[in-house]
Amino acid sequence: MSVRGKKVLVLGLSKSGIAAAKFAKKHGADVYLTEYNDITTKEQSDNAKMLEDLGIHVEYGGHSDEFIKKSDFAVTSPGISPHSQIIKRVRAEQIPVISELELAYRECDIPFIIITGTNGKTTTTSLTQHILSKKLKTEACGNIGTPPCLVADENLDYFVCEASSFQLDMSTSLKPYIAVWTNFTPDHIDWHNGLENYFNAKARVFREPQTAKYCVLNAKDHKLLEFSKEVKGKVFMFGENVGDNCCYAQGGYIVYKQDGKSEIIISVDECPLIGEHNYQNIECAIICAKLTGIDNETIRNAIMEFKAPEHRLEKIAQKDGITFYNDSKATNPEASIVAINSFNNQDVVLIAGGRDKNTDLKEFCHSVNEHIKTVILIGEATERFEQNLKNNGFNNIIKESTMEKAIDKSIELKPDVVLLSPACASFDMFNSYEHRGEVFKEYVLSRLQ
Repeated sequence: MSVRGKKVLVLGLSKSGIAAAKFAKKHGADVYLTEYNDITTKEQSDNAKMLEDLGIHVEYGGHSDEFIKKSDFAVTSPGISPHSQIIKRVRAEQIPVISELELAYRECDIPFIIITGTNGKTTTTSLTQHILSKKLKTEACGNIGTPPCLVADENLDYFVCEASSFQLDMSTSLKPYIAVWTNFTPDHIDWHNGLENYFNAKARVFREPQTAKYCVLNAKDHKLLEFSKEVKGKVFMFGENVGDNCCYAQGGYIVYKQDGKSEIIISVDECPLIGEHNYQNIECAIICAKLTGIDNETIRNAIMEFKAPEHRLEKIAQKDGITFYNDSKATNPEASIVAINSFNNQDVVLIAGGRDKNTDLKEFCHSVNEHIKTVILIGEATERFEQNLKNNGFNNIIKESTMEKAIDKSIELKPDVVLLSPACASFDMFNSYEHRGEVFKEYVLSRLQ
């Protein structure tokens, strides 16, 4: 499995591509990094020179036969579509293509905790790493921001790795110690050429021959509950009290059960994260912590001091009876539904809209009817969202042209909660969901001064 002495082709001058190239070179490979686009920034130029100084071959502005041919394998970045011309060219040369995550796994002996799912991955990854770090040497990596190859040579007890469907689809031998599947809803269907392919990409590390030793699945997700019956690793469910191995909320407490023996870990009131979905994230993290030997007191104290990652139902301010939450990471209706359902019997203003993904809005509208008093719509998706909401019996809708005007109107209404949970991509008005969340936070804080 070693890369030593191999010709390794790295696709893309991205963060993960750079990490893969440096890691493979350090481990004795002859590395060729190829970038389709021209270099246009000083940062890109500096990165290319840094790699060349390490003895890595770098090209940009296209992919040459010299770089591609006779490669032993190629390492691709998550941003490169499996249907792209470069992937087709590489495969036409019978060159295996793997993820940067797979490269790190092949070259080190550190056990992986893989956390995947349509929603909730980042919070679960962050919380799991936070708890484990109290007793163990761990790194949060993967889709959360740090490429595994960047930390694979450190003296770690575990990787806690957020893994997207793209990364898992290109990881052909990855066999984690623990694999967590938070939930499954439609997303990235175009990328995977269909919903079943999307499911199968995530299912890799739960099926032979890659089955994790411990498989953690959502009991409230009907597809995953059914899927758990075919999983060969030791299964732990979360969200419901099912079977002998599970973690669930009951009677105001979160309970962990292993081999039929139950123990209370923490009360719900002590948890800093709100909402049923966050209790599920906490349950996942508790299972991972218990399976790596962390004691209950350490788990409880670590949960109590944890703060939600930015842009994920992040409480940002409370003043004059109004609490503001930034859930900009909710780039699809399913993610927004999770946030919306976190609020009961409160006057909630929801700010939604952006670049439409054209997914079904029936369940979104149902949740709005149940939990939201006023919806303020912004962005390109405004007309479709308005029409769907009205068709489903919700009429308390306000349309605004900017985020700032939406916030102004929200404050004017004097609700209990102002929730930014867009259910859409950000690219009509912002550079990213992070940029959208920052604009929301900064303007809210400026208004409350």
